Amino acid sequence: MSEYISSEQLAQIGEAEYKKLQELESKAPLTNKDRMAIPQQEMPVGEPKARARQMTEVALGYTKEQAIVEANRCLQCKNMPCVNGCPVNVRIPEFIAQVAKGEFKKAVDIIKTTNLLPAICGRVCPQEKQCQAQCTVGKVYKSAEKAVCIGRLERFVADYERENNLTTNPEIAPSTGKKVAVIGSGPAGLTVAADCRKAGHDVTVFEAFHKAGGVTVYGIPEFRLPKSIVQNEVANLEKMGVKFEYNYLVGRTSTIQQFLTEKGFDAAFVGTGAGLPKFFGIPGENYIGVFSANEYLTRANLMKAYKKGEADTPYYEAKTVVVCGGGNVAMDAARMALRLGAEKVYIVYRRTRAEMPARREEIAHAEEEGVEFKFLENPVEVLGNEEGRVTGIKALSYELGEPDASGRRRPVEIKGSEHEIPCDAVIVALGNNSNPLIPATTPEIKVDDHGHITVDEKQETSMAKVWAGGDIVLGAATVILAMGEGRKAAASINEYLAK
Repeated sequence: MSEYISSEQLAQIGEAEYKKLQELESKAPLTNKDRMAIPQQEMPVGEPKARARQMTEVALGYTKEQAIVEANRCLQCKNMPCVNGCPVNVRIPEFIAQVAKGEFKKAVDIIKTTNLLPAICGRVCPQEKQCQAQCTVGKVYKSAEKAVCIGRLERFVADYERENNLTTNPEIAPSTGKKVAVIGSGPAGLTVAADCRKAGHDVTVFEAFHKAGGVTVYGIPEFRLPKSIVQNEVANLEKMGVKFEYNYLVGRTSTIQQFLTEKGFDAAFVGTGAGLPKFFGIPGENYIGVFSANEYLTRANLMKAYKKGEADTPYYEAKTVVVCGGGNVAMDAARMALRLGAEKVYIVYRRTRAEMPARREEIAHAEEEGVEFKFLENPVEVLGNEEGRVTGIKALSYELGEPDASGRRRPVEIKGSEHEIPCDAVIVALGNNSNPLIPATTPEIKVDDHGHITVDEKQETSMAKVWAGGDIVLGAATVILAMGEGRKAAASINEYLAK
């Protein structure tokens, strides 16, 4: 674990680097060698022990000086490899060039030509696997973690625009008289709503919950993505004229067939996500105190369970929590358990740290906050008492064998390694399957063996006038991949309606 550096210290370091940079630029234009010598700017974060018990945001964002210094690390490559790594093709070198000059509003306007949710993407996208994986600076250092911090710069300019009341909405084309129904208000749905509205169509978003945002409000915790930011993006869509209907469960309240006939919609987009949690299927999983990460996080994020006495839902009080899984959702659940009062939180994962799919930054943050990792272990049974409450898990130890289909080394159980881990809550974070309601109530929409809706290269489903995208098509993926699908679907819907 690296030593904690306070935000004040990092701000001072950033200011010193900024002064050096100004001095260098006053003598001659920066060369690539100069740019490569600029140190990467570290993101200021809250003090680990204090933040582990608070819901406030952990990552605090760059200062202006840090942002300008970091932006000047960009080599402005002519072939723009980073753009190819972005699912919505943000014009990355162009926006970074504006940040380097201190033109923050111009920078965010460039981003918004292809991505209307930069404050969200800047916080939660796995840039190290996407744009930053292609960055030339990162390739020179042989690590995407040492690339230009594209996501942090995106977050900075989006926050700068919002905090300084500089937000401008895109132009809306004259009304076409056409109506588009968007089912689900997650990242894919919000993207479709924006792009179809810009084309002049009448857009209504139907959301099953009482708030818009999909996984960004129920799945991602407040300490990683403040909900006020999501609500701000939704408010911007409302200013563009997008309408929202809440507590509306498509497939139950109305069917897609009814939208296209009785309700007079000319096109529909399905972006209902992957909300069906997976479980182990081991004995004891029905004990009181076993949760899917979905339920655990939804209670805390969407329904504010951490506000004792004020929330619409209780949360399960537990002193020792075991979280099973190795992805970002497992990190979120473990870190949330600390904030809900757990004294000890373990993450049990059947491979090693190297194979964990979670972001390095999330793993580091969890560790700094006191989460303990038990690698090469996996539960085979949940243990409980006569009242049916969790008392622990029985686990096996593993060693790594040959790589499997995912390219990661396969865990092989060690015979006779059974052992118990006492706990009073178990959170299962093994991923999700696609929401089954729409396919179950709309037989015209074809799905694959995993329940994902099948689409063509334009995101069209097997049902006329219906498109789909995001996790309902991909399985559980990322915010930006869902947005990429939304952009493709919206372009296809707009093309279809123009005819």
